[in-house]
Amino acid sequence: MLVGSAALIAGGAASARARTEAQTVDGKRAWIPSGELVQDLPRLMRIAGVPGAAIAVVDRGRLAWSRSFGVKNILTRDPVREDSLFEAASMTKPVFAYVVMRLADEKRLDLDKPLVAYRRPAYLGQDPNLELVTARHVLAHSTGLPNWGSGPLVTRNAPGSNYAYSGEAFIWLQLVVETIMGMGLGDVMQAKLFGPAGMSRSSFGWDAEIAGSAVFGHSEPPEGEQKLPPQPTRELGDRLLRIASKRRKPIASWTYEDSIEAMRETDPKTPPSTHDLLVNSAGGLLMTASDYAKFMALMMDRPERAAWEISDAARRAMLTPQLDVRGQDISRGLGWELEQSSGGPLFQHSGSNYGIFKTLGVGDARGGRAIVVFTNAANGNALAARIVRQATGIDRLKSLI
Repeated sequence: MLVGSAALIAGGAASARARTEAQTVDGKRAWIPSGELVQDLPRLMRIAGVPGAAIAVVDRGRLAWSRSFGVKNILTRDPVREDSLFEAASMTKPVFAYVVMRLADEKRLDLDKPLVAYRRPAYLGQDPNLELVTARHVLAHSTGLPNWGSGPLVTRNAPGSNYAYSGEAFIWLQLVVETIMGMGLGDVMQAKLFGPAGMSRSSFGWDAEIAGSAVFGHSEPPEGEQKLPPQPTRELGDRLLRIASKRRKPIASWTYEDSIEAMRETDPKTPPSTHDLLVNSAGGLLMTASDYAKFMALMMDRPERAAWEISDAARRAMLTPQLDVRGQDISRGLGWELEQSSGGPLFQHSGSNYGIFKTLGVGDARGGRAIVVFTNAANGNALAARIVRQATGIDRLKSLI
């Protein structure tokens, strides 16, 4: 259907030209997209069927560049702006992991203590392996739990033995964090990260302002050009706003129990699922590309760190391989995927919500560089891979598998 997708991924001559134009700072290539790439991006987006995108770049350890492109909604043609919110999707996980590491630094949470010692969710099944699952297993995706399950939750293999990507595990750890802190995830994240880091356009909630700022997801053309696919986050958020108003408690401050009770109230016939939670540590973050870049800047090597940041030992632990995924070339740290690329070690994560929001973030901690690409369409992953390749000059192994 998308005849240009292969070309988007391959790059070709334009990629070579972009390399020659790339900026260098202190002997290192800056990852700011070239003028040629920026000029060509509307064409690439049209070929890929991606109506809107936002890009942000970290250079020398700080947000250095950001741009927005296209439209939030193909029907209304509202433009994507600097403050437009995208669903970060699974790129939520490293952000949550960072706050977990803060709690570990504060001795509130032990990464190697079984989660059942903190909280045992009622939906866990009868499985002795569940007694062994720890926060470290969750952050490295080695719990043995499925990505998303139905019915009593059980493992598929022993914790720590294999790589098994799991959103369910992150929700369990979210419940642990809420228990430890005595507040909902959104409030924890605001206190421990969003506020101190100046991430003012980041939220786990939904309200009228967010609804107005959030982009819409799009399917592949031609359907995406004529009508919009279902928007699960928006539809659930709009339903829950009535309950938030009645409770006089914003959704961003809801606990897991608040969310489950509200979902049952709005739709008594459909059992609530962890996957559909709005306040969701596995994929529920709404934010700008610039805010995500500010977060990635916290992962960079530098001599001093603010008192509210995680310790350098915790940061390095997040970027240290815990589990091989594909040999030693691609592995899992704590929250991040790690790659030994031709350009040196990278930390990265991608995301996909409901197949209509695609995101990608890639960083180089030693070089103080990162690039974030948020899109609002089904083929956004191909576009993001092309942008990252041209901006960084690195052929990532992850883009090939």
